[in-house]
Amino acid sequence: MRILVANDDGIAAPGLAELVAAAAALGGELWVVAPERKWTAASHQLSFDQDLTLSRVGERAYACSGAPADCIVAAMTVLFADGPKPDVVLAGINDGRNVAEDIAYSGTLAIGREASFWGVPAISISRVKSASHRTGDDAALRALLRTLWKTRGEWTSPGRWLAVNLPAVLPAPIIQSAIGRDKIASASDVVERTPERIRYRLRRGRAHGSQTGDENAAIDAGNIVIVRHAWTDAAALPEGLVDSWNRSLR
Repeated sequence: MRILVANDDGIAAPGLAELVAAAAALGGELWVVAPERKWTAASHQLSFDQDLTLSRVGERAYACSGAPADCIVAAMTVLFADGPKPDVVLAGINDGRNVAEDIAYSGTLAIGREASFWGVPAISISRVKSASHRTGDDAALRALLRTLWKTRGEWTSPGRWLAVNLPAVLPAPIIQSAIGRDKIASASDVVERTPERIRYRLRRGRAHGSQTGDENAAIDAGNIVIVRHAWTDAAALPEGLVDSWNRSLR
């Protein structure tokens, strides 16, 4: 069994060390490829037209000069170019929850999505910022990973990966929730304004708004929230749109 662990908070992040320790309990060959530094809202950036480096920092552990998604591409095209690919990719543990529109912004979720592009099962793990490491956290995380791996036949399929959000206190029950709405980058602060130029800074943070049954409500109630994301399903176009356009071509 080959396990690849990556993150978007950087090779020195405490959450990465926690996930690596927990992943070791699954057995097999453990690899780590993580960015040299912390990335915020990196999304699915890939670094073209520049040289990237993989710096060895330990046995089967590398720091990548690129973005979070670059780490997965580096593993697949450089480290595992001659195979085999990993059996699973684990991302995290992100310092802060990833909910709602974070599906587009988060580097942690982009790692899972990139792994799914390569046909590899993936789990992106995040935890609320209010969490503090407690006795029993390590055992709870190991047990969760073992359960997810044991049941992989029920959730793995092409183009799908799991997003897991951990509450402040572990162990905790698992709940499947509705996708929330809790946008980051929802406001800007103007630093300087002249007739020719406006200098501004995006405001950090989010409202942490929630509705009954959504991700934030479930996490704040002390649950582990798991969402199975997919990029392979596409909704059918409205027939009226298609017919209207095609008629215009006649």
